[in-house]
Amino acid sequence: MTRPLILCTLPMHASGAALLAPVAELVVAPDTGADTLRRMVRDADYLLVRSHLPADLFDGAPRLKGVVRNGTGLDMIPVDAATALGIPVANVPGANAQAVAEYCIGAFLALARRFGMMDAALRGAGWAEARALSVPTVELAGKTVGIVGLGNIGGRLARICAGAFGMTVLASQPGEAGLPDFVSRVTLDELLRRSDFVSLNCPLTPQTHHLLDAARLRAMKPGAFLVNAARGEVVDEAALVRALGEGWIAGAALDVFARQPLAPAHPLLALDNVMLTPHAASLTQESSEKMSTGAARQLLQLIAGERPEFLVNPQVWDGHASRRAVEVQRA
Repeated sequence: MTRPLILCTLPMHASGAALLAPVAELVVAPDTGADTLRRMVRDADYLLVRSHLPADLFDGAPRLKGVVRNGTGLDMIPVDAATALGIPVANVPGANAQAVAEYCIGAFLALARRFGMMDAALRGAGWAEARALSVPTVELAGKTVGIVGLGNIGGRLARICAGAFGMTVLASQPGEAGLPDFVSRVTLDELLRRSDFVSLNCPLTPQTHHLLDAARLRAMKPGAFLVNAARGEVVDEAALVRALGEGWIAGAALDVFARQPLAPAHPLLALDNVMLTPHAASLTQESSEKMSTGAARQLLQLIAGERPEFLVNPQVWDGHASRRAVEVQRA
């Protein structure tokens, strides 16, 4: 029997590849351009996703039997299009939660204590100039943190903030599910008004696109810090540039951007009160391994004809399973 072909939009961690190698052929796309992916997906039985897919990709994928996200966020995948074609989609929720939560804490500390600015000043201007930058720095202890989205990442961040730093934790979270007793559910506007640190940890959806616009950025405390490790489009980037440049807020740490990679002439690069990282919050060795092996297990389940543990469009499964049974009988 011919081994199934798994198309990877980017290389996966070796631990996941090792799990898949005995049962499938892994092919990594040479680039993530739309035309390249459209050409290569024609021959793919399964697709492992680590980059944004073109909206029409599945229209030209006659053999595709499943799509797995090597991670959590589903905005990279046109899930509705997959569902319409009966293609199962799975992800690996929670695999990167610790890594991203630690990134957010690190960003809080770096912003509050001005580590980057002091390092640059010490190297370029000297000891006295660098020490002078410490005068307005603040501690996390006793401050209020507002977390937008209390899922796997936001929940873990809340526990660290409350347990390790004694911070007051506010959360803006849709739905009626209960929150931990140390977290207060508030409206987004109240969260922004009260918080010294704001962390965005929500998925990108039509409802969260430009969730933080100019009006909401103006509503934040002038001394507040914003961390975005969710998706760039959750913030109105032009408004944020203005907020940082005009001092509406004290600073920001951004791991994600409206367009990636970040353009060399982007106005954010000219600001000294923003810390920028290249969508790397989740890319620790431990997290990369957990995401990769988790994705591999989902693919192994699909290849075996089993329902994947973290199927995100369950409405397609019965039809998919029926089609697979017919294919097996014909083979």
